[in-house]
Amino acid sequence: MTAHRIAMLGTGLIGDFYTAALNRGRTKDTVELVYSRSEERGAAFRERWGVPRSTTSLEAACADPDIDTVVIGLPNDMHEEAVRLAAENGKAVLCTKPLGRTAAEAKRMLDIVEEHGVFAGYLEDLVYTPKTLTAVKSVQDGALGDVLWVRSRETHPGPHSAWFWDEKKAGGGVIVDLGCHCIAICRNFVGKGNRPVEVFCWKDTLVHPISADDHAVALIRFESGAIGQFEVSWAFRGGLDLRDEVQGTEGTIWLNHFLRTGFDMFTTGKSAGYVAEKAETTSGWLFPVGDEVTELGYLDMFTDMFDSMDAGTRPQESFYDGYVVNAIIDACYASAQSGAWAPVEIEDWRGGTTPRISRSPELHEGHAVIKREILPDGRTKVLFQHRETGEILETVGQPG
Repeated sequence: MTAHRIAMLGTGLIGDFYTAALNRGRTKDTVELVYSRSEERGAAFRERWGVPRSTTSLEAACADPDIDTVVIGLPNDMHEEAVRLAAENGKAVLCTKPLGRTAAEAKRMLDIVEEHGVFAGYLEDLVYTPKTLTAVKSVQDGALGDVLWVRSRETHPGPHSAWFWDEKKAGGGVIVDLGCHCIAICRNFVGKGNRPVEVFCWKDTLVHPISADDHAVALIRFESGAIGQFEVSWAFRGGLDLRDEVQGTEGTIWLNHFLRTGFDMFTTGKSAGYVAEKAETTSGWLFPVGDEVTELGYLDMFTDMFDSMDAGTRPQESFYDGYVVNAIIDACYASAQSGAWAPVEIEDWRGGTTPRISRSPELHEGHAVIKREILPDGRTKVLFQHRETGEILETVGQPG
């Protein structure tokens, strides 16, 4: 196992989460250098996490000869420059979500890392939560049959830093910030090779005095016929709500990642302290999270990144995945603007083709069964379509 020396770019909340995860993961990998635009914030981060060095020069951080991996936890408008500097200096580069502000920007970053032949990973933590990893494996093993519909919801009271609310710096609003998570989750459940075809999206700014969207709902139609759905909001009161649902031809999965996960606590607030990310109160009924770094996927995410780096393999989430997510986000904004379905424009689709969902129906006396059910008295009802007339018929059999 290689010991990696890491430069952390950014000292905000995500930098704290990333460093906490790295400190607890593969213990040979260490954050040796932190970059911040502010010398004061860099020094505070260095002291908080025991990082040996800090710098206010992005170029110096990416060119440092003692560093082999750059982790980007910067505002969205700084991603492309950081990726370019890291790749030009031969560093492995791991970039937070979303990869870019637009698909064009994400594609340039993808081209940069591929041209320089450096390892590149897309830090989409919510597809690495323990529940999600287990659920995706169950789907891949066929437990749900064909996936028909994936619904992903992320809502909270709003981001913690000013730049998120700036449409130009962020590239949009809640769709860029939270929709990117939900889109990646949908793709993992329907299959990465299942091409996103078109999007229908509603967005609005209902609460905050900003130009960016603070609410959105979207439908993503995939090549197989499956639908991905996301619901995102920056005005949900009560904390951070992360939930996913997956419906297949043979089963269903429900996931609740943050609120109401089995840890409920009531307190008058005298000594509650920090509760969980985006928690709005420290009194009353609270829903603490036992281990945020693990539950939000950071630990498994970095394990996958560095294991893949050492093995010379592609991580679960690559820059290409980040590019596809950005292409879907672009379609969301186009659809919301036009009020119609918008195509997902992917310049370089690498996923092959996925056949449309189809099933061979059960037969009842040669007719296709629509539904079979047991009635309260134990008799069996069969609904079927007549093979010649097309008429929908039903029959009821005796118990047993």
